[in-house]
Amino acid sequence: MRFRPCIDIHNGSVKQIVGGSLADKGDFAVDNFVSGYDAAYYSELYRKYDLRGGHIIILNPRTSPYYEADTAQAFSALKAWEGGLQLGGGITDENAGLFLDKGASHVIVTSFVFRNGEVAWDNLGKLIKAVGRERLVLDLSCRERDGKLYIVTDRWQKFTDVELNEKTLEMLSDSCDEFLVHAADVEGRAKGIQDSVAKLLGEHSPIPATYAGGISGFDDLEKLKVLGKGKIDFTVGSALDIFGGSMSFERTVSFGK
Repeated sequence: MRFRPCIDIHNGSVKQIVGGSLADKGDFAVDNFVSGYDAAYYSELYRKYDLRGGHIIILNPRTSPYYEADTAQAFSALKAWEGGLQLGGGITDENAGLFLDKGASHVIVTSFVFRNGEVAWDNLGKLIKAVGRERLVLDLSCRERDGKLYIVTDRWQKFTDVELNEKTLEMLSDSCDEFLVHAADVEGRAKGIQDSVAKLLGEHSPIPATYAGGISGFDDLEKLKVLGKGKIDFTVGSALDIFGGSMSFERTVSFGK
């Protein structure tokens, strides 16, 4: 159970936001924290503690006027620790290689693979051909609807018809190296984890998986350890003291060693 740190980039700044508040219109999000440091600062910090496998997420769409500033931030972070961090946000088969060349260990993909409510197997095949499954992370971030978990895309705004369950995890596990799963209903709220997501990953993920969403303190980490059977890695954002929260970054690092 490892700590996988994050660098979320929105409107050209490193931020922590309420995940469910993201909207493409007006590049809007409810901010929990806007950092005075750039992305390279956090990359260097994570490198100091050898926190490999964390992720950089570009939250604006490629059509946004902020996207160029976002990518500049991302490139600076990748340069600060080549091979140490993964990167997601607007990844396709055409640009995935660029981010790997810039220093990402893996690319993280959601919307390109989940199109029109279903798995776009052709696009997934293109990605595997472009970068190889061993450098691909599938983002299976989800929200609940009618008592079931569904994969969501486009910065967690759109529901797909793909239920996140044991069958889906098994079906996709041969096509990537890892899963990243944001529990989007609790993301950025720091009010506790989503038990159903943690339990699903702990019981049924056949490959390494990272849980993100709602972690507010070390009691949540202990709970995640039990529900995830000790094998699910975790991300903490808004609750960390380096992002304006109360959880000690150094203690969190020690917990995830």
